[in-house]
Amino acid sequence: MTAIPQGRGRRAVLVSALCALVVTGTGLTGCSSGPDEGTNGVGKLPAAKIQSRTRTAAASVDAVRLSGTVVASGSTYTLDMRLKSDGGTGSVTSEGTTFQVLRIDDQLYLKADAEFWSHEDGKTGGGGTDTAAADKLDGKYVKVPKDDPAYKKFSGFTDKDVLLDGLLTLHGKLGTGGHHEQSGVPTIRITGDDGSGGTLDVSLDGKPYPLRLERAGGAGTLTFSDWGKDFTVKEPAKGDTVDYGQQLPTS
Repeated sequence: MTAIPQGRGRRAVLVSALCALVVTGTGLTGCSSGPDEGTNGVGKLPAAKIQSRTRTAAASVDAVRLSGTVVASGSTYTLDMRLKSDGGTGSVTSEGTTFQVLRIDDQLYLKADAEFWSHEDGKTGGGGTDTAAADKLDGKYVKVPKDDPAYKKFSGFTDKDVLLDGLLTLHGKLGTGGHHEQSGVPTIRITGDDGSGGTLDVSLDGKPYPLRLERAGGAGTLTFSDWGKDFTVKEPAKGDTVDYGQQLPTS
């Protein structure tokens, strides 16, 4: 006797068994199930309710990982971030420069190489720090003062609630865009203005977490994973930290 697997697989086996009984007992030619058979059921809901359910699911857990691109203020940022309520950590790449971002409660750190800090156009780095100062910052966790413009610019990348509230919004009239798949997980897609206002793939397996977002107007594509998977953020060692006081150099 073969054990029936748990969860969705078990439901699928039971459905197949019932179909077989129906066919055998009545002479019917077959038995089929819809794309939402054995799922969490949100695929049957109107788009507005799916969006509401996915927002609730995203807010119900403390941690998430997001990766992909965000276009903002004319710049493209490639993100690979792990976020939770009391902090976040990960990497950001912009204009060919990659730096690490770390937030623990209200304290924000940036970690990058000397080239980042000596970047002369001021778009990503410190805006022209001299070579000697840049060398001292190379590979160090640099504390970002709250009054520094960089704090507001980069802390948003580490704030789960703020980031998701801003990202999980589709523009225009909501609709559904059919059943899809993301990393092997079945999804239902909701759209804004038939896709021109963005698309969001929502998991049909387990909780209806958002799994993939295409932002309106070509403003980036992000994937979401590791929902509820905890991680630790901790203060870097003193020897790896630089405190510049009230403002980053020439930022």
